Amino acid sequence: MNRILGTLCACASVLALAATVPAVAEPSVPPIPYQSRSLANGLTVYWAVDRSTPNVTVQVWYDVGGKDDPTGRSGFAHLFEHMMFKATKDMPAEFMDRLTDDVGGFNNASTYPDFTNYYEVIPANHLQRLLWAEADRMGSLVVDQANFESEREVVKEELRLRVLASPYGRLFNYDVPDTAFTAHPYKRPPIGSVADLNAATLRDVRAFHATYYRPDNAALLVIGNFDPAQLNAWVDEYFAGLPRPAAPIPRVSVVEPPRTGSRAVTAYGPNVPLPAVVIDFLAPAAADPDAPALEVASAILSNGKSSRLYHDLVYDQQLAAETEGEFDARQQPSLFTLAAILASGKTPDQGEAALLAELKRLRETPVSEAELERARNQLRADALGERETIEGRAFELGRALLLEGDAARANTDLDRLAKVTAADVQHAALTYLDPAKRVTVRYLPESARP
Repeated sequence: MNRILGTLCACASVLALAATVPAVAEPSVPPIPYQSRSLANGLTVYWAVDRSTPNVTVQVWYDVGGKDDPTGRSGFAHLFEHMMFKATKDMPAEFMDRLTDDVGGFNNASTYPDFTNYYEVIPANHLQRLLWAEADRMGSLVVDQANFESEREVVKEELRLRVLASPYGRLFNYDVPDTAFTAHPYKRPPIGSVADLNAATLRDVRAFHATYYRPDNAALLVIGNFDPAQLNAWVDEYFAGLPRPAAPIPRVSVVEPPRTGSRAVTAYGPNVPLPAVVIDFLAPAAADPDAPALEVASAILSNGKSSRLYHDLVYDQQLAAETEGEFDARQQPSLFTLAAILASGKTPDQGEAALLAELKRLRETPVSEAELERARNQLRADALGERETIEGRAFELGRALLLEGDAARANTDLDRLAKVTAADVQHAALTYLDPAKRVTVRYLPESARP
């Protein structure tokens, strides 16, 4: 009895001590202060001053991505990601590298389903030259047969290395989007296909460039150590004179129909060491009020080794070698995926059953407060890490602008994430993650093909 009483007293002491220890607060994410204006030719400009750095980032985001590729010409947006580093009227090919690498900076670009972005980080005293260069390649890129053919070969080689040579490259780049969407051009991968790239002509490429690479389809973002008045004077000098084409910018008008049932497909790859299974669901656009809850749900299910999928499928059941998941937020229908690369001797049917069991638990039982806090803190910590750099802050603004239609959402989205409740997660799971409307892709080695 005394031992029990002593234990109870000790527990009471611990509880009293715990009550005096302040709870760990969610990491504070400061807003990104910025200003913006629009030029008469339609170019939008966003800037923010940071006196703590000697550098500046210059970024140009174009509202064109893989979904805008012409039919039968997948990979065009990605092709132009490469073409934009070739010659212009006033710059030789690869001169952008000389303007950045030779002064201790860097440049890069990336293509997504909804947009293409180009970005540089350089010492702030080189800002003027980078603004001139970005305006020059926006207005006078040389699109000739030699540049087209050389960059087409570069893109094809990248496709072979990153997609075709990867054990699961075909699965995630081709099979999943192709089966997830029935009508929307999201079903085509931004990286394209060798067949479509081979079929392209110089006329096709020039038409694509004239259609989308124009000031009224672009946003210029500048963050770093500079004088705002001088920045805007240079913007007027180099960008304001670029003409705004009279032709309207074509936009994707296809509406992906809602799913009315579930279906499963089996795909095969030539170099698949272990079978895999992916389950996906159509989800609302990035700007939808339910998007933050789906982002939190995805983090609870699949973010790191403390996630439900990794803990249950890899640790406990030893059913999978690896688990993945993503809420892929987009301008139009987003995609929510769960995936498992199975352990040796396990089958895609077993993997699908385990993924569906985790989904059932998420839909039927509210997540714990500890899981919710961990997921929200992970997402906010990721946002903090992104905003530690000037290029990361510009990326956050550009992403909010191109995916959600408003750069200010880069700041308000974090508040929305912080306010997601267990009820919000369960509501989103019940609304969008219906097993009766799933698509399952089972991925096997080519040797297993009947």
